[in-house]
Formats: sequence, structure tokens, C-alpha cells
Amino acid sequence: MPTVTSKLTIQPASARETIAMPEPQIAAFSVEKAYRKGEHLVPVLHGVDISIRKGEFLSIVGQSGSGKSTLLHLLGLLDSPDVGEVQLEGQRIDDLPARTRDELRNRVFGFVFQFYHLLPELSLMENVLSPLMIRHSIWGYWKRRKEYQERAREMIDRVGLSHRLTHRPSELSGGEMQRAAIARSLVAHPEILLADEPTGNLDARTGREIIDLLAKLNEQERLTIVMVTHDQAIAAEAHRTVKLCEGRIVPLSDAA
Repeated sequence: MPTVTSKLTIQPASARETIAMPEPQIAAFSVEKAYRKGEHLVPVLHGVDISIRKGEFLSIVGQSGSGKSTLLHLLGLLDSPDVGEVQLEGQRIDDLPARTRDELRNRVFGFVFQFYHLLPELSLMENVLSPLMIRHSIWGYWKRRKEYQERAREMIDRVGLSHRLTHRPSELSGGEMQRAAIARSLVAHPEILLADEPTGNLDARTGREIIDLLAKLNEQERLTIVMVTHDQAIAAEAHRTVKLCEGRIVPLSDAA
């Protein structure tokens, strides 16, 4: 993807000087989404517009059922809008062929979910390596396995789990599983991290540790983070907060 930077556009003296703002890294325009439940169509999102700049840490808040997770899934190509479009660096991506969308999910996006989604039969190291295993053929991965294993160890060390390399998910605490999920999401060097209630199953202390880790990654790596949360205190750690209510973006001052 091309790198987009700010620039000052100088027009003739008779015209006004204008500053061109950076193009959003990821954006959704007028997206609508509904799901079928039996014979009924249940609308979830109603014409939502949202844009996130590179290096931004954005939180999305709202009550359960407000459409937060659905919006995150649309941004990360886990689902497609019924109406509207999703763009990555100015290019529409939600209508790309399935294989291209798969590649974008593997190379551009990292995902962290509330329920971790670690594979129970794999060790911590193997779980963290799984995005790189998926990316390559067996032979392609095998040729670079030492490089990838070193990268995985580096990520595991960054999240404080170097003493758990051979442990399986059943042997880890909730906080350790979430840290493992974060390491897995980062091992492929994504440009955008999408986190869906990353502290939802954790106690307050462990949740704070996870948010501190995300904030550190955002600051040090300039990693773009879009985080869904119902916790206003957690949301306040982001640079900016967007609120959803009944599938629409509303002012933060509106009642929950």
C-alpha cells in the first residue's frame, strides 16, 4: 500500500492556502448491516461512517447489541456490508475476490478476541506461529522456520510469556491466554490491530496490564489499533473514542 503523508498545498495568491490532511488508513462509508434470525431480518448498523488514521488508537464503545463487534468485523473483512463500503488507504476492499480478502486479513490485519480463540491442541509457540504457517506453503514455511520461530519467541517475550513456550492453552491463565493471542496477532507484523473486548474476560488488574501493553505497542511501533470495549475507563486510554447506539454513531454525551 502506498505511504500517505501530510502536505501543504500552495495555491495562487488569489486562492486560499489549504492543508491536505492525511488520508485515513482504514475507513467505512455509509455501511449498513443486517442479519437474518429465522424469518426476521434484524438490522444492526445504519449508515455508519468511520475513519482511522495510521498510528491512531481508537476505541469504540456502546451497549451490548449496539453494533460494535459488527463494525469491527466489517473493518477487518470478517464480514461484508449490505450497503456502503470499506476502504484501506483510499482503495475499496470489501468487494475484492475472496482470496485477496483472505490475504489482507493475514497480512494487514491482526485480530484479538474476547475469547482468545487459541487452538487447544497446540502449544503457545505453535499458536503464535499459526498465522505464518497459514501464510505459506509447507515447503515455504519450512525453509524459513528458524526465522519465524525467532520472530515468535521475540513476540512471546514482549508479552511476558517466554517461560510458557511449550504450555497449551488449558495450562494458561486468562491473562496469559490473552497475551498469547496478542503475540499471535502481531507475529505477522500487521499494520492494523483489531481488538474485540480484549479485557472482557479479565479481572481489573490483568485488564489494565493488557491495555498498558496495547498502548505501548501503539506508541513504540506506531501500530494502528481499533478496540471495541464496553468499559469507559478502558476506552479512555485510547486517543479517540467513538460511540455506537442502536447501530448509529452518536455523541459521547448521549446516554448509554
